[in-house]
Amino acid sequence: MQDSVLIQIAGLVQTGSLAGGRDLHGVDEDAEVWLIDQAATAHDTEYESGLWKLKDGFALATRNGQPIRVLMQTRHDGTRFAVAQRTSVRDEIASDMAFRTVLPIAALIPCLLLVTAIVVARSLQPVVRLAGDLDGRRTDDMTPLPTGQMPSELHPFIASINGLLQRMRGLMEQQRSFVADAAHELRTPIAALSLQVENLDPVDLPLRARDRVAALRQGVGRIRHLLDQLLALAREEAGKADAATMPVVKLDDIAKEVVAELLPEATNRGVDLGFAHVDSAMVRGDPIMIAAVVRNLLDNAMRFTPRNGRIDAYVYRGSDAAILQIDDCGPGVAADEIGRIFEPFFRGLRPEGDGSGLGLSIVKRIVDRLGGAIEAVNLAEGGVTGLRVLIRLPAANF
Repeated sequence: MQDSVLIQIAGLVQTGSLAGGRDLHGVDEDAEVWLIDQAATAHDTEYESGLWKLKDGFALATRNGQPIRVLMQTRHDGTRFAVAQRTSVRDEIASDMAFRTVLPIAALIPCLLLVTAIVVARSLQPVVRLAGDLDGRRTDDMTPLPTGQMPSELHPFIASINGLLQRMRGLMEQQRSFVADAAHELRTPIAALSLQVENLDPVDLPLRARDRVAALRQGVGRIRHLLDQLLALAREEAGKADAATMPVVKLDDIAKEVVAELLPEATNRGVDLGFAHVDSAMVRGDPIMIAAVVRNLLDNAMRFTPRNGRIDAYVYRGSDAAILQIDDCGPGVAADEIGRIFEPFFRGLRPEGDGSGLGLSIVKRIVDRLGGAIEAVNLAEGGVTGLRVLIRLPAANF
């Protein structure tokens, strides 16, 4: 750009528009361009003699001890002239131009980065919504993802996920059907076997044979209990009703009925079973499902409570929840296992009793379906150990 200024001035001199021998401040005040004419300057100085020896075109030279950039030209009549400019001025102008060019770009880069981040965030919002939808679902919710308000670019991705969900739903249905069918088919022979064992009671048998019959009766009872739990699990998994559409029931009445049913068994085990506190509490849910929750919690507590132990049941109303609490005085659960007691078939590293490991799993699934929460904590108060299971269900009103 600086050389183009010198070329333009030289073109004006060639046409006779400018005369040499003076500084041309009027052409560019800040450029400090000189026009040196061979015919108007003395030839005896070393500077002038060296200058006119240069060939036509651009060259570097010195003037008054300062480096300059020179454009040499020859007129049609053979006379020569030079258009010169100090290199320091050229460098200053170039630096200023570079600064003026880079400064807007440097200011624009953060703005571009911000705009890019906003565009990327807006573009990924549909994906974030899909992720939130999937994270907020229950584990058994295989409803297809919506595609109505999603960008067309995501439709193949959503279609693939929906296909996967459909296949998983089919596999889960097969598993549920197999569990339900197997448990149902096994109930008949187990019932027949149990009847045969009961028929041995009036028979006069030796002591060792009676011990064998007692062990057989206990084993049959354990199998029957396992089948009942498997059927309850299959029924719960097959249930599709939403908690909002279920009837309003009294949690305290259901808990009282279950405790009354289990009192004879608790008495035989030497366990003091009863209520420590009862409030009237309304919840939405299937009475059979809620009764299964209470029964499984109490059955689990009796299995681990020693003879002459105590099980306390609580039903009370919170600010926006109905709370069921079961406290026992058993050994509790190991700290590294308490987070897994709601997993199916988990009985811990040191299982006790004849449980199947399904009771608490069924409880958690029912509570989740009713929109509630369940928590288990170890008790250690006054040297007494035990386990506390706390269930919070959304409160309802008539």
